[in-house]
Amino acid sequence: MWQRIQTLFLGLLIVAMLGLLVLPIWVNQPDTPTEHQLYALHYTEKAESSKSTFYFPYSITAVLAVAAMVVSGISIKSYTNRPLQLRLGLLNSLLLLGVMICVVVFVTDLAKSQPTGQYGPGFWLIAAAVACNFLANRFIRKDQQLVKDSERLR
Repeated sequence: MWQRIQTLFLGLLIVAMLGLLVLPIWVNQPDTPTEHQLYALHYTEKAESSKSTFYFPYSITAVLAVAAMVVSGISIKSYTNRPLQLRLGLLNSLLLLGVMICVVVFVTDLAKSQPTGQYGPGFWLIAAAVACNFLANRFIRKDQQLVKDSERLR
């Protein structure tokens, strides 16, 4: 199971989604003493004396990221059934698309009110997860084609 390259890419996807859950997606540290941070699970405003945390609707990103991790784990476990792995890869692509849409919507909404923000490492982990999912699906298709070609030769 672990000797297949697509399993490595699916494992990297899981690591990227775990990183997305704990690293900031967008950070704003303006000249004022208030700091704004967007994570996959919540949005935080830190002032000198207070801290406000908002979970809804920002937690939708975390739910989709956890769903992508679960689908990747199931895909790793079903290494003997390549057609199922291909369908799970498609589902994972849709979940990652949902994560990207949520992040883009939330970041653009926050960037309108605080234009001096910058992207955090969590933002770039989404692109890494999409690339890993694409490569895993490509190698699963290659394995499936190899099996079809070898059956045809018999």
